[in-house]
Amino acid sequence: MKAIVLAGGVGSRLRPITIERPKPMITIVNKPTLAHILDLLKRNGITEVIITVQYQAGIIQDYFNDGSNLGMNITYYVEDDPLGTAGGVKGAQWLLDDTFLVISGDAITDFSLKEVIAYHYKKRAKATITLHRVPDPLEFGVIVTNGEGYITQILEKPTWGEVISDTVNTGIYILEPDVLDLIPENQPYDFSMQLFPQMLAAGLPLAGYIAEGYWCDIGNISSLREATAALLEGRIANITLGRHIGGNIWVGDDVKIAPSATLLGPIYLGHSVKIKDSAVIRGPTVIRDYTIVEERAQIDRSIVWRNCYIGKGVELRGATVLRHCSLKAKSVVYEGAVVGDGCIVGEGAVIHPNVKIWSGKEIEPGATIKNSVIWGSQGRRVLFGRYGVTGMVNVDFTPEFSAKLGAAFATSLPKGALVTFNRDPHRSPRMLKRAAVAGLPSAGIRVADLGVQPMPVARYYTRVSDASAGMHMRLSPFDPMVVNTRFMDANGLNIDKDAQRKIERFFFREDFRRVYMDEIGTIDYATAVRETYSDGFLQAIDVAAIRRAGFHIVVDYASAPTIYLLPFILSRLGVNVVALNAGLDEEKMSVPYETFRDALKRLQVISQALSANLGVRVDVGGETIFVVDDAGRALSGIDLTAALVELMFSSEPGGSIVLPISLPHIFERIAARFEGHIMRTTVDVQGLMQASLSSGVVMAADGKGNFIFPRFHPGVDGLMAVAKLLELLATQKRMLTDVVSELPAYHLAQAKVYCMWEDKGKIMRQLNQRFEGQLISAVEGLKIMLNDHEWLLILPNQDQPQIEIIAEADTQEGADRIVEEYVQLIRSLQPRTM
Repeated sequence: MKAIVLAGGVGSRLRPITIERPKPMITIVNKPTLAHILDLLKRNGITEVIITVQYQAGIIQDYFNDGSNLGMNITYYVEDDPLGTAGGVKGAQWLLDDTFLVISGDAITDFSLKEVIAYHYKKRAKATITLHRVPDPLEFGVIVTNGEGYITQILEKPTWGEVISDTVNTGIYILEPDVLDLIPENQPYDFSMQLFPQMLAAGLPLAGYIAEGYWCDIGNISSLREATAALLEGRIANITLGRHIGGNIWVGDDVKIAPSATLLGPIYLGHSVKIKDSAVIRGPTVIRDYTIVEERAQIDRSIVWRNCYIGKGVELRGATVLRHCSLKAKSVVYEGAVVGDGCIVGEGAVIHPNVKIWSGKEIEPGATIKNSVIWGSQGRRVLFGRYGVTGMVNVDFTPEFSAKLGAAFATSLPKGALVTFNRDPHRSPRMLKRAAVAGLPSAGIRVADLGVQPMPVARYYTRVSDASAGMHMRLSPFDPMVVNTRFMDANGLNIDKDAQRKIERFFFREDFRRVYMDEIGTIDYATAVRETYSDGFLQAIDVAAIRRAGFHIVVDYASAPTIYLLPFILSRLGVNVVALNAGLDEEKMSVPYETFRDALKRLQVISQALSANLGVRVDVGGETIFVVDDAGRALSGIDLTAALVELMFSSEPGGSIVLPISLPHIFERIAARFEGHIMRTTVDVQGLMQASLSSGVVMAADGKGNFIFPRFHPGVDGLMAVAKLLELLATQKRMLTDVVSELPAYHLAQAKVYCMWEDKGKIMRQLNQRFEGQLISAVEGLKIMLNDHEWLLILPNQDQPQIEIIAEADTQEGADRIVEEYVQLIRSLQPRTM
């Protein structure tokens, strides 16, 4: 017997799931619904199948092909226009010359089709409708049969007042081929609403078989969740889910579950799913192939499709998350909500019950979504953030994305320009760099591959070579799942806002320049990169003075590329070094804060035990330094900055030093002693680098361990910061402990207060109006002078739904009091708080 499977459904009630796929291709646990139906047919001895398709027909045809891999023979009938259930079958009439079975491709069942077929032959019917008893028949066609099993009445989707039976039409029919002669050609026609009532009126024998077992029509989100739960709970017979590991948990190949994770079945985990530490998963839950569930995530009665990333502390409560989605840390998705394909849910965002997020949307961090998001921009609205272009590896920062990014950057530059390209040693930036490099020559750009270098080396080489720009890819030091991409101008500095917008414009429009074959750019390895840097480096410092001092220091190289250069430089300076973490290790390009804290503590202990003049840890990028003084004390970023400001002004009185607006006013007091000048700028490093190009600037610093010495080059450079600190201590014959002990006292406090994105502008306007007469700076945010000794900085966070508050006072208690007072003020100005 042949079967004809109806698979042309659009599934509008299932959107956004059916935006990217036809209704029969919605996966139930481990297979598309249509695949479950084909398995049912095969189990009942039917292998000759005709599938009628219409909406997104190619997806079905590509997936099942001719059916040979299933041991079946599949033929397709494509409807140009929807013809209804019976009209579609009429179109395939030329393939049907004997009794045949009709079944819906968007329902799941375990009925015995053999019994239905036998019943049909027994009743000698022209058509047999398979019936099933359901508790709520309103959504289905109610069928009434007589004592002999023949149908006497059909009620299509009745009201409760019309209900006289609980047996409904399941859409599974056994038909004789001559029945198709009753169906008109090339026009919509329906089995239950037209053909069967027509047969009943004509007195043709129409049988009804009441089947036992499970049946569910996947007509809406709730029925999809019900069918999923039924399959996991074993209420659907004869379906194999995979390897059972106990506790009603089924897994595919290469699944990794952390020992501290808690799993309460029934649960299905697809191939290569990774469940991290302290994650909690409660069934019935499905997590499909290649999905990562991070630490402390909680997933309860939810469906997560393949290739998703569920971040740290995420909560899913009865939610459905479609494929290729990224849910950032601490986001929450509630009961009945659906997150469409390719969506990004920002950190701390909350999606309320039954909300539908259409495909390709990005929910901003901290947003609260109470209504469905259907229209609006798709994907990212901007590329650049505080750390350049960032994204989760193979989630929102894919090789395809990287290639487009390279092509967009190339298009923003003159044809024939040279671009340097650097990366850190980790395999993620290596993969993405190769993709981006492919995009650059396509727009006529030449590439100078720097290999693996510390970031300051890449900046310096870009500046002194004939390069027009540069790129640098690195693993984020804060999150091993994230890659940061920096773009540099010809000076080796981060590109400005105008250049960023230009790249974004080309990227989002996909308006890439494509050059002719003989104009395609070249890709070459740059030569003498480290030698160029070290030669310029040694010319920029007093080598002889450092050599005479004979320093003994401890250096933690953080297992990073600085080991390629800093040991050589320190050797040339005559510094005796005890080295820590002096072997390159790509797995340490991003480490948890606890690991960093332990490394700093170890540096303190070793430096103190050896009576070293200095202990230094250089971060993995080679830009930030962390210093332990000769007494074994780890200096804060502000104390280290103040010490270097003191030393620099002592060496060059009357000079200018650039600092962010957020640092305490002790720096002005230090500068006054040396007739020096403090230039205040924005809190980001980009502002420091641009300001360091100003005439007379001898140093710039951010108070967090980042230093710039513009006479060498105007980029942040941790290697130069180490050498310059040694030089200043040597030429002034001072100990770092003494310098720090002589610094003025300061008392700083800071906090962050939640503020929805849409409220930030209004709140800043209200504060600006309230403190109009007290503002001392609007370089960034609002800096308010409260009295002669106390000030306050209110700063909207660039990347998070937060406002930052920083205050300085005569005492720590006073600074804390000011911060708390203004936290409460900002909360009171918000129309909504969380």
